[in-house]
Amino acid sequence: MTPRDAADENNNRWSDLDRPPLGAAGLRRALVREGGLWTGVEVVQRIGSTNSELVARAVAGEAAEGAVLVAEEQTAGRGRLDRQWTAPARSGLFFSVLLKPAKVPVARWGWLPLLTGVAVATGLARAAGVDTALKWPNDLLVTVGDEERKAGGILAERAGEDGVVVGVGINVTLGAEELPVPQAGSLALAGAVTTDRDPLLRAVLRSLEDWYGRWRAAEGDPVRSGLQETYAAGCATLGRTVRAELPGDRSLVGEAVAVDGDGRLVIATEAGVQEPVGAGDIVHLRAA
Repeated sequence: MTPRDAADENNNRWSDLDRPPLGAAGLRRALVREGGLWTGVEVVQRIGSTNSELVARAVAGEAAEGAVLVAEEQTAGRGRLDRQWTAPARSGLFFSVLLKPAKVPVARWGWLPLLTGVAVATGLARAAGVDTALKWPNDLLVTVGDEERKAGGILAERAGEDGVVVGVGINVTLGAEELPVPQAGSLALAGAVTTDRDPLLRAVLRSLEDWYGRWRAAEGDPVRSGLQETYAAGCATLGRTVRAELPGDRSLVGEAVAVDGDGRLVIATEAGVQEPVGAGDIVHLRAA
């Protein structure tokens, strides 16, 4: 254990028994191995945005593929469309990873946030016992009572010409009184069998390493890697009537019928047209 690790782990180690800090040294021992994807795991107490910081490091040549940056608290966390993401310190998992899929055509890199969604859902199902569904393109949904709620999100950003930083935010121990909006959720509220963030993070990162390895070995082919089929199976958007809020103040209403080979959501309108949507906000209106 380095002096900084010891200082981090001793710094208010038991100041909040329900929300103990992550152990950086233990995470590195568990995840960083020769020949594996993860090359380093750093845990910081407080940061603006793990994505912004890791993108800057990657562009400056200060981060290798497989770098993982985890924050106990983010003061300027971002979601899609630069929306703010805030949560109490140590209440969730807030981390970013650097990926460099050199042998995958750039045209297929758009699958990375969807791949991450599959990996996160798989990891949480195993470690937390929570059934996590995916809302296209990058929201993580859990069921609280009989209500579908957002408990996390994913944000992918280019980092130079050869890299992508993927950020993940997951609400773990937030109680009802701490939710940023009533429609939000957390693993705790969804009845997770554990809210210990150490094993949860390990499970998610191991799942991400596995799915990224399959996808990269298939040169990004979503069919050969099994990604397209698995994403569709876990996507709560498919089969629903949705409204897509599109760029240019345009909206589209119809049934979400498929995720195509480029990761776009295909919406069948009442006019009988199937329109692929590559970017936009999706609102679930009702079951189809």
